[in-house]
Amino acid sequence: MTLEPGRPRPEPTPETKHFWDGTRNGKLLLQRCTDTGKAYFPPRPFSPYTGTRNVEVFEASGKATLHSYVIHHRPVPGFKPPYAIAVVELEEGPRMMTNIVDCPQTPEALVLDMPVEVAFTKMDDDITLPLFRPAKGA
Repeated sequence: MTLEPGRPRPEPTPETKHFWDGTRNGKLLLQRCTDTGKAYFPPRPFSPYTGTRNVEVFEASGKATLHSYVIHHRPVPGFKPPYAIAVVELEEGPRMMTNIVDCPQTPEALVLDMPVEVAFTKMDDDITLPLFRPAKGA
């Protein structure tokens, strides 16, 4: 997939650098609270469950289900309408906002709870976006 010119570029921070390094290498890296075993997103240096810094980074499966979406029809720099703005629920539990690609951007094609998988999409040499597409065989 080719991204539209003008799309806003994420700016990694010290707290999110591991996430963006992972996507650049084709890995979806999440964090997990080691006190509770619960995964979370977005990245941060402390557990949202306990407030401690007892956290670890791990590679997620890249599998998810489509939790919610809207189809945006108005032109915005970096996006060609219509396009889906979605929330996917990762197999590991956290939800992530993303775009759904490689399928028609219609309610008929975008069925809630449908299986989706990560589609790493290179933006530039430093940033690769974790977009999602319908899972193969679904």
